[in-house]
Amino acid sequence: MKTAIILFPGINRERDMAMALEAATGKAPAVVWHTETEIPAADLIVVPGGFSYGDYLRSGAIAARSPVMDALRRRAAGGTNVLGVCNGFQILVEAGLLPGALMRNAGLKFVCKQVRLSVENDSTFFTRQMPKGAVVTCPVAHHDGNYFADAETLARLEDGGRVVFRYAEGTNPNGSLNDIAGIVNDAGNVVGMMPHPENMIEALHGRTDCKPLFDGLAAA
Repeated sequence: MKTAIILFPGINRERDMAMALEAATGKAPAVVWHTETEIPAADLIVVPGGFSYGDYLRSGAIAARSPVMDALRRRAAGGTNVLGVCNGFQILVEAGLLPGALMRNAGLKFVCKQVRLSVENDSTFFTRQMPKGAVVTCPVAHHDGNYFADAETLARLEDGGRVVFRYAEGTNPNGSLNDIAGIVNDAGNVVGMMPHPENMIEALHGRTDCKPLFDGLAAA
């Protein structure tokens, strides 16, 4: 399985993600700088977390207009799997690859903590090794993770089973509507989530709750 990571100025979780992908697939991912106009052949393209362009304007807004994003849109439209984590989720939303908006946390403060995450959709390329209803511990680190969508969009997500993750057991850290922590596009090949599963996959992290998410990538 071939993977690629898109790197923007200010992103700081690319190494964490690269280690997680290599551990799961046995191959180091290609790293693609944001000024590139093509993305190498890959079964999965990841936009990792961090603070692209210092989160100026809106988180992810500048990165979403980088040259590489046209290539990402083409690849996503062609069926390539795409995963966006934290700032990556924000970038995918700003780029129109996922619906809704990610606003300032309800408490207007940066949140860095562990939350409980419920798997709501077990049929995506990233959740096939985890049963629906499974609840795992996963860290978050963000200032703009408050997911919002209008009533019509929210109904489409809920009715279509497109909510992939929810904050569980009262651990919603940001005020996201319906406790939404991650969603998938209508085609099923673009997943965005705010928590950082790449930081909860080995014993040195304290827990391995999210390891099955990465283990399932090759099978997917």
